[in-house]
Amino acid sequence: MVKIYKTTLAGRELKVEIGRMAELATASALVSYGETTVLAAVVASDEPRDGIDFFPLSVNYEEKFYAVGKIPGGFIKREGRPSERAILTSRVIDRPIRPLFPKDYRNDVIITTTVMSVEQDCSPEVTAMIAASIVLDISHIPFKGPVGSVQVGYIDGELIINPTSAQREVSTLALTVSSSKDKVMMIEAGANEISEEIMFDAIMEGHKVNQQIVKFIEEIQADCGTPKDFNYVKSEIPADAYEAITKLIGSDRMEVAVFTDDKQVRDKQLKALKEEVVTQLTELNQEEYLEHLEESFYQFEKKTVRRMILKEHKRPDGRKLDEIRTLRAEVDLLPRVHGSGMFTRGQTQVLTITTLGALAEIQILDGLDELEVSKRYMHHYNFPPYSVGEARPPRAPGRREVGHGALAERALIPVLPTETEFPYAIRLVSEVVSSNGSTSQASICGSTLSLMAAGVPIKAPVAGISVGIVTGETDDDFVLLTDIQGLEDFFGDMDFKVGGTEKGITAIQMDMKIEGLTEEVIKRTLEQTKQGRLFILNGVMKEAIATPRTELSEYAPTISQMMINPEKISEVIGTKGKTINKIIEETGVKIDIEDDGRIFVCGTDNQKVKRAIEIIEGITKELEVGEIFTGKVMRIMNFGAFVELAPGKEGLVHISQITHERLEKVEDAVNIGDEIEVKIVEIDKQGRVNLSRKVLLPKPKKDTPK
Repeated sequence: MVKIYKTTLAGRELKVEIGRMAELATASALVSYGETTVLAAVVASDEPRDGIDFFPLSVNYEEKFYAVGKIPGGFIKREGRPSERAILTSRVIDRPIRPLFPKDYRNDVIITTTVMSVEQDCSPEVTAMIAASIVLDISHIPFKGPVGSVQVGYIDGELIINPTSAQREVSTLALTVSSSKDKVMMIEAGANEISEEIMFDAIMEGHKVNQQIVKFIEEIQADCGTPKDFNYVKSEIPADAYEAITKLIGSDRMEVAVFTDDKQVRDKQLKALKEEVVTQLTELNQEEYLEHLEESFYQFEKKTVRRMILKEHKRPDGRKLDEIRTLRAEVDLLPRVHGSGMFTRGQTQVLTITTLGALAEIQILDGLDELEVSKRYMHHYNFPPYSVGEARPPRAPGRREVGHGALAERALIPVLPTETEFPYAIRLVSEVVSSNGSTSQASICGSTLSLMAAGVPIKAPVAGISVGIVTGETDDDFVLLTDIQGLEDFFGDMDFKVGGTEKGITAIQMDMKIEGLTEEVIKRTLEQTKQGRLFILNGVMKEAIATPRTELSEYAPTISQMMINPEKISEVIGTKGKTINKIIEETGVKIDIEDDGRIFVCGTDNQKVKRAIEIIEGITKELEVGEIFTGKVMRIMNFGAFVELAPGKEGLVHISQITHERLEKVEDAVNIGDEIEVKIVEIDKQGRVNLSRKVLLPKPKKDTPK
């Protein structure tokens, strides 16, 4: 039997159909928001997966091109690997729900959200996030939901919930907020230098609306949900094994091993301590506990670090709670690239390289947007194994790398010059050469350095900082940590990343391991990240390079922009591209032409770029009687010579206008390929150009009579 539930969200209908499709899944729902429709299905294994120490949750957001009436591009004509947008959406669905599963749950859980129809005013991403929570909530899976999700925009001083497509175009904020019944679970934002105060209000407004969604899902759960299975097979360490192992380790020795500012030293000390425990267990004839050593050691290390931070305010590297690690900023590390900058924070180092190109090199995105979308600015993030000292081959970028690259990209978009101000395609690549926490934020800082070193006229420098949290038994018992390193991220409860300028926030990404944040924590975190961001911007970054360079690298292409009458575009291109290809062949430049008449000429030789522009100007120039040109003889007829004034523009020099003397044939004075100076003497009603050479030649002297 199909059950249908309806409510209103931001003035549009939200409809949930249970039992319509996918009945063999553990739970499924067809969720429609306006005319956007998403099928969500979840399947959970009956037994835990053996030999793992993590919760095997997989979230997949699948874009189907039929949803917008499009056939996929390429030869295969079917959907291929997930787009970057799909990967990022899978991440934002995953992040708010993952902390709400039991920590010792080891059953495979696969969530699939399939976008089947899209109305551009109703976000498929938000619809999928809500749908994922619904199928988990009505299933037997031990999930402590529900979770509501909305987008928030900011237009002319007003906060807008789930803005329409037109509103998103003019909004200075693109915020996604997910919430449980009481707390904020996930924050993802891009903003045009929004203040901390406005950002906080936007988060709280989204949280408020999420409570309505949570209530709606609870009603569905009460009506058709399955009782939760909290009697699953738990992954637990036997109490006697944990007690025996931790007694041999000892709190004091674990503290000594853990608390150092050098990651390699810490790893060696922990390894030595673990080997010592192995020896002791063997000597005590307690080898049966060895199979629980890894997990016991991990849990005890985590407990020790959290206790020291929370109770004694002592961080593993000895810093104060709001203290930032040692910083260093450098530019121009690589000689022949267009721009390079490296940002170092403690043992985290990120080198970012800028490459500039012609606008023809922008990235075309084939997705579910109404129109084909392109990216003029691309940011890619690489995380090689050597950056954390791992001896394994490199792999293709995964979801984490895509997510970090997108965060840095989003943080810098508001400060980039417009296409008119700076007619270049821009690609940044952030290479993580050393990692001990906060590499995504270091990539934001390194990217700013690289862009300014390359001469990209950004409007303001951008820096990134992260704040972590360690919580106690109550909501009021917590400690905030500025600039968390790897160990604090690993054992902490939150990674709240904020990028921005001196003026305001440009990007936020919040990762959570606990069951949400209170209003007070969010407010204090925003204040703390602002202090850290300003410290970085006004300190080491400004010392390395204060403003963008006024000139581009000698290795960067020169791009000149010109404007012509759009009606003249066909003349520049010529029949079957003959004219434009001839210009490219002669000068070696790249030429991009926009429908509005803008022309971008790109080349590595300034003189050739200028020559191409001169040729185009000649083509598009309106010819006038009396103008003088130096042109090439292209064709010879018995009645005269045709001279090229500009590519695609010719005029006729009648045989009588070639010289003052009478010619028997044209070749007696000029030949094909000769360059001659001519003057326009007439343009007839049909646009034909008549030229004269002889009017520019000195008249022959008359013979003096004897």
